[in-house]
Amino acid sequence: MSEELKSELIQIYRWLRQYGLNDSHSGNISARYDDKYYITPTGACADTLQTDQLIECKLNNTPVNSASLDAPLHQLCYEKNPSIKAVVHSHGPYTVGLSMDLESYTPSDFEGQYYFPSIRILTIPYADYVKKAPEMVSDTLQTDKIVVVRGHGIYAAAESLELAYKWTCSLEQSAKTDVIRRMSK
Repeated sequence: MSEELKSELIQIYRWLRQYGLNDSHSGNISARYDDKYYITPTGACADTLQTDQLIECKLNNTPVNSASLDAPLHQLCYEKNPSIKAVVHSHGPYTVGLSMDLESYTPSDFEGQYYFPSIRILTIPYADYVKKAPEMVSDTLQTDKIVVVRGHGIYAAAESLELAYKWTCSLEQSAKTDVIRRMSK
């Protein structure tokens, strides 16, 4: 199972890049199995990342140094809520753009409202991001499917990689729809 999980993780990380939700070296993604999780390495290139480059970390231990900068955030999500099996972090430009001026985001389209009646936008000063984001984001993802960090990106946590990816894509599509709508006014 772990090889299948690693392959799925790589595929979804590449899709985030392919469909414009990340640039070549941004975002991160992880998947939990048993008392461990696989995560993208820091500075990973979505275009070339291979399954053997994923980093294996153990829950309740300090993440491996080469793991993504967000590894402590992913780990806290898993430790606080055992039903979470995947965390996807992306930099969808429409969502990030909208986050700059909003305290929360309510999608105007049907699908967006169906999945997310309201999405919290967290303000974390960039200088304090590494210190404060793990606790703030993981706390929010205990009750919410998805959260946005102002000016930074989207975090989705779910029972599967596919579901976390779906929510990420749905939010970005809603944000894109709202940006287009605002431009036409």
